[in-house]
Amino acid sequence: MSGHNKWSSIKHKKGAADAKRGKLFTRYTREIITAARSGSGDVTNNPRLRAAVAAAKSVNMPNANIEKAIKRGTGEIEGAVYEEFIYEGYGQNGVAIMVEVMTDNKNRTVAEVRHVFSKYGGSLAESGAVSWVFNQKGYIEIEAPDMNEDDAIMTALEAGAEDAEFEDGVLSVYTSVGDFHVVMGYLEKEGFSISKAELTRIPTTTVDADDVASQLMRLIDKLEDLDDVQKVFANFRISDELLNRLAEN
Repeated sequence: MSGHNKWSSIKHKKGAADAKRGKLFTRYTREIITAARSGSGDVTNNPRLRAAVAAAKSVNMPNANIEKAIKRGTGEIEGAVYEEFIYEGYGQNGVAIMVEVMTDNKNRTVAEVRHVFSKYGGSLAESGAVSWVFNQKGYIEIEAPDMNEDDAIMTALEAGAEDAEFEDGVLSVYTSVGDFHVVMGYLEKEGFSISKAELTRIPTTTVDADDVASQLMRLIDKLEDLDDVQKVFANFRISDELLNRLAEN
């Protein structure tokens, strides 16, 4: 797993109770709206919406907020129309960065993304510049503290996962894009409580970033802080010792 995925996991565990909860609510609200608009408001029959709702509940978003977002997506309540875009760029040491956004004003968003890249030592690139570095995968996270590691991983593989990891009572499951919702449905039927389910991007190669870790993390954090940014992916690696030290600060 890349350094940034580890960093994101650490922040996810810490972030549900910190000052960025409002940002997470905004992010998941937009995803729920878009998922409901592109499919239906029925969580049972709309896998993307089911994943979005699961993600929202993982950060304790109130049910009232979730229901309101679904109704905005289905048109029962008026609201902004969001479009999805991807921006690509480079960070320190030539680290490849992909930024997924959801916005109601593309011009505003691209200006904000470009500004952050420029201000914090990166550069915005043309479409296609770094996308080849990443493979899109499904990612499912399950809290299973009472499960045996071998049993947990075997269950994930039996569900059709490509890979699985078990650490500190958390089962991380990786799937192909096509099998994502099938695997999620299988695990749900097996009684697992899914705390996170989303499409992610896994780098095929990584760049050592120990010498620029602080600057790179700052760039990524500032991109993630933008209101319209949903996810940021990067292909760097840093040592576990340095990662843990940065996470403590």
